[in-house]
Parts: sequence; C-alpha cells; structure tokens
Amino acid sequence: MSTLQITAADVNKLRQQTGAGMMDCKKALTESNGDFEAAVDYLRKKGAKVAASRQDRDSNEGVVIAKTTADGKRGIVVEVNCETDFVAKNADFVAFANAVADVAVAVNPTTLDDLLAQSINGAKIADLIIDQTGKIGEKIGVSKFEVIEADKVVAYIHGNYRLGVLVGFNQSGAGLDEAGKDVAMQIAAMSPVGVDKADVDSRVIERELEIAKEQIRAEGKPEEMVEKIAAGKLNKFYKEQTLLNQEFVKDSSKDIRKFLDEVSKGLTVTAFKRVVLGA
Repeated sequence: MSTLQITAADVNKLRQQTGAGMMDCKKALTESNGDFEAAVDYLRKKGAKVAASRQDRDSNEGVVIAKTTADGKRGIVVEVNCETDFVAKNADFVAFANAVADVAVAVNPTTLDDLLAQSINGAKIADLIIDQTGKIGEKIGVSKFEVIEADKVVAYIHGNYRLGVLVGFNQSGAGLDEAGKDVAMQIAAMSPVGVDKADVDSRVIERELEIAKEQIRAEGKPEEMVEKIAAGKLNKFYKEQTLLNQEFVKDSSKDIRKFLDEVSKGLTVTAFKRVVLGA
C-alpha cells in the first residue's frame, strides 16, 4: 500500500486505537504498509525507544491516587509519575493513573512489581507505561504502591492529587467516613511518624534522646537532671509526632485518641499510609 492509499480515516482509526498523535499514526501506517497490527507494533517500538532515551530524566511530577474497595476493608495508594506539571494535569494521564489504581483495588496485588505485571484491557501495565512514554514524550512510571487492610479503611486525596492518605480503623461502618476524613486530613497536615509511641522506631527514639541530652547539657543543666529533662522532651516528641497523641487540628482541646473515642467508644487507628508526590 502506498502512502496515498492511507486515508485520513485510517489514520484516525489508529489514533483512536492507540492515542498516538496524527503524524505519528500516519508515519506508522506508512512504514508498515497500512498493516494496523504492524503499525501498533511500530508505535510501541517507538515508545520503547523514547522510554529508553529518557531513563536519565527526573519524573517527580504526576499524581497520587488513593482508593478503597467497595466494602471499605482494603485501601490502596499509588503514585504515577511524569516529568512536568503540564502532563500531570492532562486528563488522559490522570485517567491512566486512575486505571492503574482501579486494577490495584480489583486484583489485590501485594507489591509494586506485582501491580506492574497486571493488565488493563489485555495489556500489561508495565507495557502500557512504555506506550504512555511514547505518546506523551515524557518519562512515565509508577513509583509507589501502598496497601492497608482493616475493619474500615478511608482514602483521602489532598492538593489536586499531590498527596494521598489511607487510614485503617479497628471498627467498621459508614458512620466512620467523616471521622476518617478528619483523621486523614490530620495525617496530611501533621505528617506523624507512627500511630502511637510503640510504633516509633527505636533508632528514632535514641536519636531524639541523644539530641535532647546534648541540648540540655549545652544549656548548662546539672548532669543529674539530664535524664529527667530528656524524658520530658521525648514525651513532647511523642505528642507532636505520633498520631493518637497529636492535638486534633480541628479542636486543640483534645488529642486524636480522645476525638476517636468520642466518635465511637474504643475506636482507634490500626495503620495509616501517607504518600507525597515526588518525596
């Protein structure tokens, strides 16, 4: 088939099928003598070349998507990256990221590699990422994937897809949606290091104590007071940095532990995930 036999309808059909640009589709059909399957392969190969040539580029823009299963028992958060804010706001890119998140919800992969091996409409996500790179002309990737399972999981997206939070509770019920959003907003704003004191890494505690002791000694306090004052500083650290002990941002008269207990007796957070774009 000559170039003249490749009609605008053929080009548009390939464009609709692949999402590639009009000129790219025309060239693909020309190079493959009008064979649509070969043209798709041509575009994919072009995409692979683009992807390979952009491996050294930073892709710190993109979107963070957080979602839960219909029963609210499991939540996922994924970060899908690109190079520029312009592409991050593109409807097709956001739709692709949501499609990846939907697969994570539906299939229940356990790792990022497992997620990338799953398929969307018969094509592996890992291959679709290469296709997206070819179509968009930027390095595309999925950099983070987190999962929480609990009696009730609430998902929250903050700041135009720039931060995603999952919160897991030890109780269930639709009535927890509002409380879950409040706690998720707390996590987004205050970035706690753990749910409670016991969740803080021992190395973090040792570092905080050592810093506190050095500060106290620098202030000229007697050595016999150092341990006691350092313990007080550590308690302040717990209050500021662990979720259940933080002051509730919407009502500073109570901490998160008290807020949740008022929502439902014995209600507490079992786990949370906080994913920040590019972090």
